[in-house]
Amino acid sequence: MLQISKIIAQGAGLAPVLVKRAATLELDWDIRQKSRFDATDSLGRQLGIFLPRGTLVRGGDVLVAEDGSMVRVMAAPQPVLRITACTTHGSAFDLTRAAYHLGNRHVPIELKPDHLKIEPDHVLADMLRAMHLIVTEANEAFEPEGGAYSTAGHAHAHEAPHAHSAPTPHVHGPDCDHGHDHTHAVAAAPVVVHLHKHKPHRH
Repeated sequence: MLQISKIIAQGAGLAPVLVKRAATLELDWDIRQKSRFDATDSLGRQLGIFLPRGTLVRGGDVLVAEDGSMVRVMAAPQPVLRITACTTHGSAFDLTRAAYHLGNRHVPIELKPDHLKIEPDHVLADMLRAMHLIVTEANEAFEPEGGAYSTAGHAHAHEAPHAHSAPTPHVHGPDCDHGHDHTHAVAAAPVVVHLHKHKPHRH
């Protein structure tokens, strides 16, 4: 069995031609959310995957085996419920409400601009239909949100669009002619008194 313990999110940094030539591994969401599992790739090789705990494997990720060979992961089609807004009895905002209620139930959700996807659940399907949403069964790849704080295996560095340096301190000089509405506290200089003992002069 070929062991794999390294993952490259979306094949970042790899030459596209190398990724295209790599063996493939089709997995559904139930498997891809596990960090340890066995599988068979498109070349018929038996793989033992041992990734850091908490790692979520996404379609498009590349696994690197102990012999240096690569395996490209593909999200396998699976049964899902596709949720869309009803233009006759509702509005697109209903999808936002649906995502809120599903999130409160900790349901894995794939968010799309015009629809949501969840795993099959007849109770949730009835709830969504009661909210005037259209729920249909489909067989598609499922890529739910990983959570705002989920970074395992998919850490990204985000930089601000513009670097802001610390403001240069303003120095007040004799040519500064703008008004000030703040009070400057000035510490009084200590007063030193020298006492001299004078002897009377004799004339």
